[in-house]
Amino acid sequence: MSTIKITVTRYNPETSSEPFTQSYTIPYKEDMVVLDALNYIKNHVDGTLTHRWSCRMGVCGSCGMMINGDAKLSCATFLRDYYPGEVQVDALAHFPVIRDLVIDMSDFMDKLVEIKPWIIRSEEKPLEEGEYLQSPDELDLYRQFSMCINCMICYSACPVYGHDKSFLGPAAIALAHRYNMDSRDEGQDQRAEIIGSHEGIWECTFVGECTRVCPKHVDPAAAIQRTKVQLTKEYFISWLWPWGNR
Repeated sequence: MSTIKITVTRYNPETSSEPFTQSYTIPYKEDMVVLDALNYIKNHVDGTLTHRWSCRMGVCGSCGMMINGDAKLSCATFLRDYYPGEVQVDALAHFPVIRDLVIDMSDFMDKLVEIKPWIIRSEEKPLEEGEYLQSPDELDLYRQFSMCINCMICYSACPVYGHDKSFLGPAAIALAHRYNMDSRDEGQDQRAEIIGSHEGIWECTFVGECTRVCPKHVDPAAAIQRTKVQLTKEYFISWLWPWGNR
C-alpha cells in the first residue's frame, strides 16, 4: 500500500507555549486532496488535530491553509501534486492562530463590516413596484468580484497586510468595489471614506499576489487599482469643479 507523509504545524495555547510540528504517515490514493488527508488523520490517527472545513467543494472558503508554503484551499489541492514527497501544512500566514490550523478571522470580519458589503439605497423602492432591474451588462461589471468566498488566502499572500495589519486588505476592498459597481447601489460615498483612507487602497503597492493565489479568480488587485483610478478622478473633478455636486 502506498503511503505519504503529512507534517502539520500544531499549536494549542492550553498545552504548549510555542508551535511544534508533528508528522503522520497515512495511506495514499491518487484522488485524495489535502483535506482528505487531514480528515483521515483526525478520524483514524489523532483526534486532537484541529482544522476548519465544511463543503469540500471550493465554495465555503473554510479550509484555506499554507500547503508547502503556498496559501491554498486544502479541498482543491491534490496530494498527487506532491507525491512521493511529503506535504507540509500550516495555518494561513499573517493571522493569529487559535489552535493548530484554525486562524482567528476577527480582524477581517471587523473590516468587512466597515466597507458596508451590502446594497445601500438613499430611498428604498416600495415592494409593490417590484424588483430592481439590472441588465446583463450591468451585472458583468461586478460579477467577477462577487465570487469572493472570504477564504483569507489573499490576505495570507499579501505582503502589505503581513507588514501592516491596519490595511483593509484585498478581499474587503474587492467586495467594496463589487457593491460600488452595482447599478442598484448608492453607497459609493460612504465606502469612499474608508477605502480612500490611509488604511485603504493607497497602502497597496500592487504586488499582485492576491490575484495570483485567489482560487475563485476574483482579481482583487484589479479592484484596488480601479478604485484608485476612480477616486483620483473624483478628487480632481471636485477640485476643478467644486460646485459640481451642489
